[in-house]
Amino acid sequence: MQRSKPQTAHLMASPDDVEAQFYEALREADIDKLMAVWADDDEVICVHPGGPRVVGPRAIRAAFEAVFSNGRIQAFPERLRRVHTLDAAVHNLVERIELATAEGPRTGYVLATNVYLKTALGWRLVAHHASPGTPHETPEVVEAPAVLH
Repeated sequence: MQRSKPQTAHLMASPDDVEAQFYEALREADIDKLMAVWADDDEVICVHPGGPRVVGPRAIRAAFEAVFSNGRIQAFPERLRRVHTLDAAVHNLVERIELATAEGPRTGYVLATNVYLKTALGWRLVAHHASPGTPHETPEVVEAPAVLH
């Protein structure tokens, strides 16, 4: 069910704009900036690594507030793969996560999929699904192109 009051008046011109703001908000631990990228729809979903499916803006906000209570998330999107249509986009990427630990700085990697829809308010995030992380970057399996002779 669509809500009538928008979260922000800022028009995001592309899925890339939304994605940039999403990861910037994670690094700044800015809950309002983060929630502004989400569609204002009760059916938006978020899955954190190893966690349950979180449904709806209020539940997503609460989940990220809990995450931010531990500090900022130094997440950097890399190796982006895009599928776009006129009003929908799916981005699959590797999130490089930088952690400060007692043993020193560490890096981990998470595979994530972000789904965007074009709305009257511009592009908005409707789904973020992140896998459990690994301590090393995982390889991609890419279909080799067929060679015609």
